[in-house]
Amino acid sequence: MHPYEDATRPVDERVEDLLSRMTPEEKAGQLFHSMLMMNPDGTPVTDTDGSMLPLTTPDLIEDRRLTHFNLLGTYGAREMALWHNAIQEMAAGTRLGIPVSLSTDPRHAFTDNIGASFNAGAFSAWPEALGLAAVGDPELVLAFADTVRREYLSVGFRTALHPQIDLATEPRWARQSGTFGSDAKLTGELVRAYVHGLQGESLGKDSVAAMVKHFPGGGPQKDGEDPHFPHGKEQVYPGGMREHHLEPFRHAIAAGCSQMMPYYGQPIGTDWEEVGFGFNQGVITGLLREELGFTGIVCTDWGLLTDSSIFGEPHAARAWGVEHLSVAERTAKALDAGVDQFGGEQCPEVIVELMASGRIPEARVDASVRRLLREKFLLGLFDERRYVDPDEAAETVGRADFTAAGAAAQRRSLTVLTDGPLPLSGRPKLYVENVDPAVAAAYGEVVADPAAADLAVLRLRTPYEERPNLFESFFHSGSLAFAEPGLTRILGLLAAVPTVVCVNLERPAVLPEIAERAAALIADFGASDEALLDVAFGRAKAEGRLPFELPRSMAAVEAARPDVPNDTADPVFAHGHGLDLAL
Repeated sequence: MHPYEDATRPVDERVEDLLSRMTPEEKAGQLFHSMLMMNPDGTPVTDTDGSMLPLTTPDLIEDRRLTHFNLLGTYGAREMALWHNAIQEMAAGTRLGIPVSLSTDPRHAFTDNIGASFNAGAFSAWPEALGLAAVGDPELVLAFADTVRREYLSVGFRTALHPQIDLATEPRWARQSGTFGSDAKLTGELVRAYVHGLQGESLGKDSVAAMVKHFPGGGPQKDGEDPHFPHGKEQVYPGGMREHHLEPFRHAIAAGCSQMMPYYGQPIGTDWEEVGFGFNQGVITGLLREELGFTGIVCTDWGLLTDSSIFGEPHAARAWGVEHLSVAERTAKALDAGVDQFGGEQCPEVIVELMASGRIPEARVDASVRRLLREKFLLGLFDERRYVDPDEAAETVGRADFTAAGAAAQRRSLTVLTDGPLPLSGRPKLYVENVDPAVAAAYGEVVADPAAADLAVLRLRTPYEERPNLFESFFHSGSLAFAEPGLTRILGLLAAVPTVVCVNLERPAVLPEIAERAAALIADFGASDEALLDVAFGRAKAEGRLPFELPRSMAAVEAARPDVPNDTADPVFAHGHGLDLAL
């Protein structure tokens, strides 16, 4: 037995022993956090058509010596556990047997975007992070994160690619549903609870490491466009609020978050170098490491180095500000900036070449590998936590008490903007749109014609502009206003029958006409039909308060400063608005 395999030895001693035995190729493999998919039956993918993933699982683990992966797609709990064990077996068969660290984007709510989050599927379903912010209760967030931890542990996820603590200050930005809204103070309180729920007081064998994102705050995107895409790469601070966006990250670091992800954005018009944050030495080393004292792992956002194909469509590397550099030069610049790991990439040969040429000293690579290995040891991956129990996974994921807690949180997060006839009583004749009629039938007599109804219940979503690129179509951007002919149709229904309107606010909708004419208006941030109707009929209490303001017009949105919270003129509903219904 080598010293690194001896669980009785101190972690730092084990790390140094293992590091001393690694080849340059094995070290380089640790610096990549790539993507995997699995077959539905729980077996690893051993062939690929290249439309999503260019390499197979054996290619990455056995040939390229990668040991950090995030799983794409939704699957059954038992199958995920079986798959996790299979790839751990594959890793155990390599020369040094370094275990795999498996990560995931959020999986406990309603958004399904392969580039950002997955719907709950087998896991317990909770409101989006915006909904947790609408409740504003750190104890709820602690309970949520602890549930996430237990469900993740059971299937083998040991790193959460969340929480996302950007401030929602640009109303058009696509990523707001994953944030805690526009309030920096509240976000700071909630991220402390979130990190403690995932990691505990310190990182250990029962922890899930928290990769907090997106440093130094991704909210102030020019025109609200998303920096996954070239037209969204610019991040701007016309209101001078740069320090304000850092406040939640100070709390995350104080809570002991294990990892940090810099954003794609390229800062414009500041004293920072105008390159994406993953290449930005002043931001990563100067600010994050030296000023804020962060000592954990820095992993870039996905796809900064190489061009890729997503859904069979070409996408340029998100190397904003350094597009002119070669892949090797980009890699060296990011390492010089202070990153430890490259998300969504799998080119260790580039780092081997950089070490061989002397451009990057091996000692610099060792510093990052040391951090990455240390976390594996702390999480117990070399010892009792290497494998999971598929039976336990099937029993734990979506467990009845977890599901009930998520359902209760959905109800709490609903936000009553205008109440009108609420709470409802009796069994009215109900006309419903975008509501399951079978669910509504438990609350009233469902009718097919609004003219025959006593009341209508209409569920809507925040509008967005269609984008032609398939991957970009998942990132809802552009106008927030209800457009014609849809708006006229909605207003016609509101005129024909008293209507309870519920709008899913993945972004702040522009809805002055709907707000004026709806019998009652409710905001949701991820809630089932049952949750909505329970609140409408007074069977559950809605506690939500708006986590951002709702603008009056797109002109007001366009005139607002993207780094300033709640900056639109004369909003329809202010940040923090919400009514209490008598039960």
